[in-house]
Amino acid sequence: MTELSHFYQAFQPTHYDVFLDIDRGAKKFSGKTMIKGNAKTQAIAIHQKYLAIEAVEVAGQTVPFTVDDANDALRLNLTQTGEITVTITYSAKLTDSMMGIYPSYYEVDGVKKQLIGTQFETTAARQAFPCVDEPEAKATFALAIKFDEQPGETILANMPEKRFADGVHYFDTTVRMSTYLIAFAFGDLQGKQATTKSGVQVGVFATKARQANELDFALDIAKRSIEFYEDFYQTPYPLPHSWQLALPDFSAGAMENWGLVTYREAYLLLDPDNTALEMKQRVATVIAHELAHQWFGDLVTMKWWDDLWLNESFANMMEYVAIDALEPDWHIWEVFQTSEATAALQRDATDGVQSVHVQVENPAEIDSIFDSAIVYAKGARMLVMARALVGDDALRAGLKAYFAAHKYDNATGADLWAALGTAAGIDVGAIMNSWLEQPGYPVVTAAVVDGKLSVTQQQFFIGEGRAAGRQWQVPLNSNYTAAPAILTEKSVVLGDYAALRATNGQPFRLNVGNNSHFIVKYDDTLLADILAHVADLDAIDQLQILQDLRLLAESGQVSYATVVPLLGNFANSHANVVNAALYQVASNLKKFVTPDSATETKLQALFDQLSAAQVARLGWTAQANESNDDQLTRPYVLSAALYAKNVPAMTAAHDLFSANRDQLAALPADIRVFVLRNEVKNFGSTALFKQLLTAYRQSADASYKADLCAALTSTTDQTLIAQLVAAFEDADTIKPQDLRAWYRGVLANDAGQQAAWDWLRNDWQWLEDTVGGDMEFSTYITVTAGIFHTPARLAEFKAFFEPKLPTPGLTREITMDIKIIESRVALIQQEQAAVNAAVAKVVK
Repeated sequence: MTELSHFYQAFQPTHYDVFLDIDRGAKKFSGKTMIKGNAKTQAIAIHQKYLAIEAVEVAGQTVPFTVDDANDALRLNLTQTGEITVTITYSAKLTDSMMGIYPSYYEVDGVKKQLIGTQFETTAARQAFPCVDEPEAKATFALAIKFDEQPGETILANMPEKRFADGVHYFDTTVRMSTYLIAFAFGDLQGKQATTKSGVQVGVFATKARQANELDFALDIAKRSIEFYEDFYQTPYPLPHSWQLALPDFSAGAMENWGLVTYREAYLLLDPDNTALEMKQRVATVIAHELAHQWFGDLVTMKWWDDLWLNESFANMMEYVAIDALEPDWHIWEVFQTSEATAALQRDATDGVQSVHVQVENPAEIDSIFDSAIVYAKGARMLVMARALVGDDALRAGLKAYFAAHKYDNATGADLWAALGTAAGIDVGAIMNSWLEQPGYPVVTAAVVDGKLSVTQQQFFIGEGRAAGRQWQVPLNSNYTAAPAILTEKSVVLGDYAALRATNGQPFRLNVGNNSHFIVKYDDTLLADILAHVADLDAIDQLQILQDLRLLAESGQVSYATVVPLLGNFANSHANVVNAALYQVASNLKKFVTPDSATETKLQALFDQLSAAQVARLGWTAQANESNDDQLTRPYVLSAALYAKNVPAMTAAHDLFSANRDQLAALPADIRVFVLRNEVKNFGSTALFKQLLTAYRQSADASYKADLCAALTSTTDQTLIAQLVAAFEDADTIKPQDLRAWYRGVLANDAGQQAAWDWLRNDWQWLEDTVGGDMEFSTYITVTAGIFHTPARLAEFKAFFEPKLPTPGLTREITMDIKIIESRVALIQQEQAAVNAAVAKVVK
């Protein structure tokens, strides 16, 4: 389709009156939508999907219509152009697809209940009411909702309720906004509210299956986030309220509906007395991300989905900017380094990856561009680079101008670069477009050749890749002033190395701070100099050394065998970011060993060697006044000790289980998963399995349920694995939103891999029917590719997925994932003997 195929080109709505009558018992609803707008042509189309259109009126007169389901269209031929009013009467069904208007299921005291909610991004508003369902088609909306209401129930929407009459809830008319941001929900809810300094009502709502104090943390973060953004953006929050709602069934992590943000329960609610710091950080950043969108995405919206990065990349950066300001002791930018940076660098190194700015039209393909590692993580790194280039003062001034120019309207990436460039006095777009429009990133090689220090860029690939002559404008961030601030050429010579080294008095380094989206390959001379002074580097710089060596080893540019002896240099670091990088490298070595082999025994001994001193220092339970780094490091080293089959560690975990057998949920949240998993793997029984699966079914605590999932999927008992796989399609046990974690858990378990893989292939149609309209659907392919590493599995993967290559929304993922497995298989064949020899050599 071309841009002219966008429905907004022919019909431009200005206002909607939407009436819905929802019957939960019958799982259906009826509606009447009145649309005022400007018809540019006599032939117009309005989006609808799964709606039974009963009647259409134009200017009060019934008119003929055609339904074009292939294009989600209701087509009308008008007698004239200009201002018109279209009224459409229709009916539809509630579904369990977690898209459109749908029920969420939960239990209170053993009684099953449901909460009705919505999810309209990307193209599901058309499943609730006829509309021009495109980001550019902004209009005002007046919602009126009737439902089979019970006493004490609550209804929420984007705007406050203005009146209630004859069983109908009427809401204030919205500001001008896009259809995909409309939201409402109703059911038996509890809530807590606060007011910001500027008078915005902030609320957190959840079902009564949750404890009231689980809402407190989110309310505090949401209130302070809005206050922070109003100051940082220098632009007021434009609505009367900001409601945060936890939905028991929710396909995404969260959704930035304007004024009514919806979340998975796991990303909004938490037990203030027993939640790991890592989980608090995650919940806080998710809330800050969605509230960043209230301006960047909602107030100003991308013109079309090809500029999705404008919404998501910016919100992804701002969640860290906000939480760093609100909770400075958390050092949240370290989380950015261990999560966003790592994910972006890994994904973006595969040939065929999408660029941040990507052309897209088909609705299925629109969903597929929500690539968290690219549109979110790489895009955020790109904006971190831009922030460093312009500085915070220019960033804030540029954003204020951007919001003023485009509020209640749409914008493109060029509009953002223009605003930032004007504020900073530099051509930001010229620098950033090389990152925005091109897939991939460079490896910058630093080398001493004939006594001269040079730096050279070329595209970096893991596996086979066609470079296509790409170049980037690379902010080098060197510690030597002889290096240019931005590398615009393919190669540059910096001067005589000996003289530069003597003048600077420290090893030559690039990308100091690890904020630019590239990696560095130092030649032997330069790397040896860095490693000789590694203790002088700060934690982020040590992380970067490990990160870059890992990626270079994955690509075959250096050997993992040369990296193995270096790991001990980092093993006793008290910095969480260093331990995160260290154990990511160590875990990557697992692919080179066969389970239960002599080579795995040696690798387990290496893990024991790396973790022993840290386990002794930190122990299993938190100490008084211990640092955030210690809290975040403990899970890495305990996991390593248990993989190593360290007997004292296994015994300590078993003792903790035994002491808390009757209150497992009360185990400290940061170690609970290790205690449970150790028990299932090493002390398991059918009775224990039944106990934990029953606890999973009955618990409403998302964090505890995730730990139970990780433990149960680690069983090596084939009978119990078969029971788990049988539960995959039992929504009363495993909700569809949680199924991917269960599938991945069993697939990653050597004892369960065959059963999980057989299930996926045999029941693919069920999976597609159940979650196929969901942007997470393609990630079942991703997680499978993330685990497979043998020639046999590669052949099976290709045999199953290659016939699905023509499927819209799956083509890129299948193509990339075949390459990912191929490169991993090739690397193992090339490196296995050398890596295992290196491990054996360093084990004491």
